[in-house]
Amino acid sequence: MDLYQTLGVARDASDDEIKKAYRKLAREMHPDINPDPVVADKFKEVTAAYEVLSDPAKRQSYDMGGSSFGSFGGAGAEGFGFSDIMDAFFGGGTRGPRSRSRPGQDALIRVEISLEEACFGCKRTLSVETAVLCPSCAGNGCAKGSAPTVCDICKGRGETQQVTRSFIGQVMTTRPCASCQGFGTRITAPCSECAGDGRVRSRSEIEIEIPAGVESGNRMQMSGRGEVGPGGGRAGDLYVEIEVAEHEYLVRDGDALHMELSIPMTAAALGRKLEVQTLDGPVSVDIKAGTQPGAVHTIREHGMPRLRSGNRGDFHIHIGVEIPTKLSKEESELLERFAQARDDSSHQGKRTNVSSGESQGIFSRFKEAFRG
Repeated sequence: MDLYQTLGVARDASDDEIKKAYRKLAREMHPDINPDPVVADKFKEVTAAYEVLSDPAKRQSYDMGGSSFGSFGGAGAEGFGFSDIMDAFFGGGTRGPRSRSRPGQDALIRVEISLEEACFGCKRTLSVETAVLCPSCAGNGCAKGSAPTVCDICKGRGETQQVTRSFIGQVMTTRPCASCQGFGTRITAPCSECAGDGRVRSRSEIEIEIPAGVESGNRMQMSGRGEVGPGGGRAGDLYVEIEVAEHEYLVRDGDALHMELSIPMTAAALGRKLEVQTLDGPVSVDIKAGTQPGAVHTIREHGMPRLRSGNRGDFHIHIGVEIPTKLSKEESELLERFAQARDDSSHQGKRTNVSSGESQGIFSRFKEAFRG
């Protein structure tokens, strides 16, 4: 029996596709809806197929060639394999009925925040879609007014014993019950809302508080806010991954912030007070007379906060000097007089060490330092 064909899905079907296919068939074939014995037998096959394909471990075993019920010995329901010999000698597989309740999976959601929000912290309301406890059956998978019934094949043990012949004689092996899939009970009247799974998909809003100092790639863990497991099992965790968007003019390096500031050559030569916009607001910066291109002015403790610490990094201003490309006649005459006063006409220039990078401009050095 091909379990995928039984449910009418492709072999690469997702968990949601498998669940939807089973729900559709369960509504059509359930004994309470269709009492035909032939359909009832088909419903058992559909339920058995869903029990295997909805369990990641069983599905992997089945896809790798194992039996429909997770046996690895290479033998079918009537065959005999190496695992049967191990079971016979060492009692493997006698574990009793297994619980329908299984732990749920973790969930991950990514949130983009601004550099300002990363600096001071923020609150966000997130819309999250996860598997939650079925409100109709409270996770037991049964329709209202019903309950799981003891399996009439294994009598609630979740296992059946089988005697087979081998080269060593008769061997008794223990296998999960094919009728109840090892649960010891059967859900004869599954919940119409969750089709017996004990959980449904639901979207909810949660509020999170993002601490100051977070960086891209940081994750926040919220215990128990992930997927509820099958059968109402313990919920996994929700992880919120932070992505800090690029800023318009600031570059972050750990807890330090860097910015480029171009000033007129007259301000560099004569000095000037300028107002610089930081994340904390405008700050007055004193540009000293004779400031050279490439100079760095540092404002202490105006950078990014260190995560889980009250300390902050520094704010670094990289100075660039603007050289005018077009001059009026009056401006040219003034500069000529300035050059004559300094006797710049006889200045032959200053050699720089190209190999050491001294000839690079401030912007090229700055961008190179933070590239990639």
